[in-house]
Amino acid sequence: MMKFILTILGTVVGIVIVTNALAADDVGKKVFIRCVACHSLTQNRVGPSLGNIFDEKAGSVEEFKYSDAMKNSDIIWNDDTLDNFLKAPREYIEGTRMTFAGIKKDSDREALIAYLKENQVK
Repeated sequence: MMKFILTILGTVVGIVIVTNALAADDVGKKVFIRCVACHSLTQNRVGPSLGNIFDEKAGSVEEFKYSDAMKNSDIIWNDDTLDNFLKAPREYIEGTRMTFAGIKKDSDREALIAYLKENQVK
């Protein structure tokens, strides 16, 4: 009987762990929905494609017209630079044309960055 209870308990714990992992990924996807009015992972829209940005210089997506501020920044996109930019884009790169106010919640930015990393199209 005890073995049966431990097996059930182990299964429940496993389900909770998997559910929590899926929930974290879902958060990133839900946050990205706020971006899709202007961005895509595969093509330029009002904003540049985000499907290949990690370890790339800001303002370097081909066939997209950036502000001088973005083109002239020396930013390389990584977890830290994206986090700072997403927190307050117009403060991080003064003169950017991006009108988005930013994502204030640390956990939302973290989930979005993880989602973007998982969905790179390289």
